[in-house]
Amino acid sequence: MHFDIKPSDTLPIYRQIVEQVQRMIAGGACRPGDELPSVRALAQAHAINPMTVSKAYSLLEGEGLLERRRGVGMLVAAQVRPKRDRAQCLSLLKPATEAAAAQALQLGVDADAAVALLRQCFAEIQSRKPE
Repeated sequence: MHFDIKPSDTLPIYRQIVEQVQRMIAGGACRPGDELPSVRALAQAHAINPMTVSKAYSLLEGEGLLERRRGVGMLVAAQVRPKRDRAQCLSLLKPATEAAAAQALQLGVDADAAVALLRQCFAEIQSRKPE
């Protein structure tokens, strides 16, 4: 499971973790029973405070997306089903898309150029995914 944590982002780190896990579950990348990295492992991998990771995991547990298993750690909750519904997935994507659109407007980039850049980024990320 890969997390893309950006300390310089305006979104707090714990929210970055929460939203990434929500998207991974909604997109089917995480399935019920999948184990998440331990608090310590995730904190060390990204040089962040373990309390930040713990806060994110606790919020996800409170939402019913994760469950804590003694001796195992945090798992995707058994009752969680990936939300393959297009509208739900798009609603999770909307905040990032709105932020990108606002930045494009501030930079004077037109919609066609911004969409072309999005397509290019999408293709680059897809090409880096392991088969």
